[in-house]
Formats: sequence, structure tokens, C-alpha cells
Amino acid sequence: MRSAAIYFSMLQAPRGRVHGLANFCWESFRNISCSHVNSSSLKPLASKYGVQGGYSRRWIRRPMTTKTGGRNKTNQAAKPSNLVRKILDEKVSTSTELDLNKADETSKHQQIQYCGIKQMIAENKDLADLVTFIIYDTETSGLSRKDDRIIEIALQDLAGGENSTFQTLVNPGCFVANSHIHGITSNMVCRPDVPRMEQLIPILLQFIKSRQKPGGYVLWGAHNSFAFDLPFLINEFSRCSYEIPPNWLFMDTISLARELMKSGGSNLPSGTSLQALREHYKIPLVGSAHRAMSDVRTLSMILQMLTFDLKLTLPNLVTRSFTAFEYVNNKRKKS
Repeated sequence: MRSAAIYFSMLQAPRGRVHGLANFCWESFRNISCSHVNSSSLKPLASKYGVQGGYSRRWIRRPMTTKTGGRNKTNQAAKPSNLVRKILDEKVSTSTELDLNKADETSKHQQIQYCGIKQMIAENKDLADLVTFIIYDTETSGLSRKDDRIIEIALQDLAGGENSTFQTLVNPGCFVANSHIHGITSNMVCRPDVPRMEQLIPILLQFIKSRQKPGGYVLWGAHNSFAFDLPFLINEFSRCSYEIPPNWLFMDTISLARELMKSGGSNLPSGTSLQALREHYKIPLVGSAHRAMSDVRTLSMILQMLTFDLKLTLPNLVTRSFTAFEYVNNKRKKS
């Protein structure tokens, strides 16, 4: 194995109740907006594919730290897990009436459970506290989901704290045709020291696990996610023979921008693009536009403004989300 540019940031932010999204995010967003990605604020990913000494050294095995801003996972585990089981047992029927063979029954029943969890989270404050909100963005080698690949991915946990961000280039194994958009060239990613997606997915899963609350759920948000980022992510997982975990929920922030545009009034953005929203809310650009981490940081701040203007809470956003299983099924029904 060879080394790759994969990093976690060291942003610090206070913890708070999640279901009041605008209040919860404010301190995190204020810290994020004042932070710049530089060598002093980053440390290498500590994982089985850890980096030591930059590109020049070989991959080494290192245990991954799960220290996340003082979070005490042991003390949190008992009550939430029991609560989830209790609510699922009460509100989700068993799969005895479904025509499933024994090999698929457990997996599909678990998918059905998580598809029904959204309304439960909206109705139950304690379940809302189990949601980890991840803002993410991807850059790709082109627009074809069949032929093109993800070449960069960035994530940020809105709870903040230590190790709250993740970013890396990805070796697509193909030519990058649209480098004029994001500035990522074939020479930057088609190198042996940049991880391929099949190498990256286990690291990505481990990072999300380190941020996820015990017995909880992960809400992924991106701008134009349903038309772009999510289908690319689903296809990459499928190509590498991985399943997207059923407790991952996905939402698209462009729907919030469209809702704001329809609300009327004179003080509205000129459009629903990330750039139009950034200019409307007077958010300074940190880094290059159309690079994954720059767009993640911009969207993190835009989201706080959108949820404030629309008076939305975290449970409101969860009800607008879909599991990957639901998303694929909805696409099949429409086609």
C-alpha cells in the first residue's frame, strides 16, 4: 500500500442540542467561517491506511482514534440504543408477511425499519439527539454516472470538535475531462499515492463510525445531492461491492433554496445555486470554488441561514430525507 492525502481537521466547537438546528450550528459555523485549511490545523488520518511523513512514505498500519471533542461514548450508549429498540419494536411491524427468503430477510427488514425511522425522529426529541449531520461534496471526472468517477470527496460533521472533517482526492483510473471546472487534473489524481475508491470506502466507513452516536443515524446533506452527489456515491459503492449503510439518510439542500424562493418577499437570492446563495448571504469564499472542502464549508454556513429563514429544525430536515434504498426504489418507479 502507498500513502494518500487524507486528512481530518482539528476544529473545536461546543456541543448542544441538535434538534434546534440554527442555534446548534451557530458556534460551529462561526468557528468554521474563521478557519482556513492549512498545515497548522490539520493532522493525518490515523487508520489502517494511516499517513506518516506525507507522500514519500509507505502505508503503515495504525489504530484509528475515536476521540471526538470530548464525547463520552460509553456513557451515551445504553439509553439511546434501548430507546431505538423500544420504538422500533412498537412502531415497525415484523417482516413475517413479506415474501422474502431467509438469506435476504434480515437485510431487507433492516432497510424497511430505517425507511420508517424519519417520522419517528420528527416525533421524538430523544431520537433527534441521535442524529449526526454530515455536510458532504464530491467532484467527479465528468457528468456520466456510467463512465465517470468521483475524484474528490469532503465531509464535515456539523457538531464540530476534533477530527470533524475528512477530505481526500480519489484515483478514478480514468481521464479527468472537466478539470476546467474544478481545477483537478488527471495528473493530480491518476497516481499510485492517491487511493482508489475501493481502498477509500473502508476508511470512509470508519470515519463515519467514529462520528456517529451510539445507536444513532447519519444525515448526509449536499447541494443538488439527488441529481449529482448521491447517485455518484451509490454507484461507487456498488462498483466496489459495498452497501450504503441503512441508517444513512440523505437530503438535498437545493430543495430548501427553492422553498425560500417560493416564499415571496423582496429579500430573496437571485437563484438556487451555491454561488447565488453564498453571494445572497454575503459569505466569503474560503479556498477555490468547486473544490470539495471549499463547497462543504460554504454550504455549512448557507445551511444555517436557510434553516433560520425557513424556521426549520433538524427533525424537519430528517423528514425530507431518503435512505439510499428509498432513493433507488423511487428512481426505478419513475423510470
